[in-house]
Amino acid sequence: MNTAAGTGAGAIGAADCDPALICAVRAGDSGLVKRLLLEGSDADVCDVRGTSAFCLAVGMRSGSIAQLLLMHGADPGLCGPDSLLPLHEAVDSGSLAMIEALLDTRVRARYDDSELREVGNLARHWHETGVESELRRRTGARGAVVRIRVQDDEFNSVDEYSLGGMTVRDGHAGILTRLEELLGIHPSFEELMDRALSHPDQDHTAWGSSTILLAHRRNRETWTAAASLRTHPDPSHRLFGAEVLRLTHLFDDSDEDAFAGPALDIFADWSAQEADLGVLTEVLIAVGEHPGPRAEAALLPHAGHHDARVRRAVARGFSTWPSPPIVSDAVHKVLLKLMSDPNAGVRHDACLTVADGKDHDPVLTDAMAALLDDADRRVQVVAVYGLALHHDERCVEGARRLGPPQPAHPGEEHYLGAAWRYEWHRDGR
Repeated sequence: MNTAAGTGAGAIGAADCDPALICAVRAGDSGLVKRLLLEGSDADVCDVRGTSAFCLAVGMRSGSIAQLLLMHGADPGLCGPDSLLPLHEAVDSGSLAMIEALLDTRVRARYDDSELREVGNLARHWHETGVESELRRRTGARGAVVRIRVQDDEFNSVDEYSLGGMTVRDGHAGILTRLEELLGIHPSFEELMDRALSHPDQDHTAWGSSTILLAHRRNRETWTAAASLRTHPDPSHRLFGAEVLRLTHLFDDSDEDAFAGPALDIFADWSAQEADLGVLTEVLIAVGEHPGPRAEAALLPHAGHHDARVRRAVARGFSTWPSPPIVSDAVHKVLLKLMSDPNAGVRHDACLTVADGKDHDPVLTDAMAALLDDADRRVQVVAVYGLALHHDERCVEGARRLGPPQPAHPGEEHYLGAAWRYEWHRDGR
């Protein structure tokens, strides 16, 4: 189906949106599904039409698309009993995104605790046996396993294994953690850590499930266990501990914010000693979540680090700081330097930090204007955004040169929209 006409909000009418959405789901094109949902009105998905797309996504075992539809109002409660994938088949698929879609609060009551325990045992079996071993047992195939990395949802990925005509994702550790949470089962810190480290990638569903669950416990026992990993010889253990500590403070929305002081104490000292790049990046991100002189002193020495990931962490580290006060002279100089960094990601993050900041120093504004000619479109887009927020006329021409937002990058509509709003207010419309 031709969807080229749908290039702006409201461009696709209700009569056309329905088949376009269904076709996009059937094609497994999550990017197009997201675009259609953003372009259409809420009514396009908040009724039985959106539910039909959801049921189709579930039937195709496309958990990421099912979750997208849920986020935009599809009601799984309207799906008939035969329209939803049985839980045991969803667990066999190894997709945590699929499990999350099937356990939405609007359909959670369809599954009693005995069924959740049964499929939890199935998830544990897959996790402990290993996907490749279980695939060989079920298929009897002896050939080579095809293994690829795939997105399971908007934020997390998994490995997908294919053998003997059967394809399974390795998200069973995350599925087990989620089912235990629903059943009120509290695995130990060590068990959750072992599940995460069995897939030692921060963006794996097993890792995210464990760190987020532990962070939400917000108790002294968990904090102490995570903090003790700071001196562990294995970087993956240190990374796990750092993320649990960071998220514990990040998720603490209580008035006391009991973990803010201890977190800054740990991370400021840790940042001066950590040698592993991945761990250091996580630690510096954590430091940046604690605005103040001590955090500034911990971030600044890493502004010239040889690795771009570390420099990006420094650039982002100043983005959440309240203004006033205006940034210090030292931070001012570092941000200017990072805005001309050889790495486009560093330039992007530094420019975005300046854009969202309240320091409208003309030197910073001119540095953003210089990025309108950057070789990377992402940098140009945030430069337009920053100039608009700083009430600088140059944002208008910058946005004109870039043209309309690119469908593949939904964030562009927000950033470039700032220039359109600036022009609107300037002209008194």
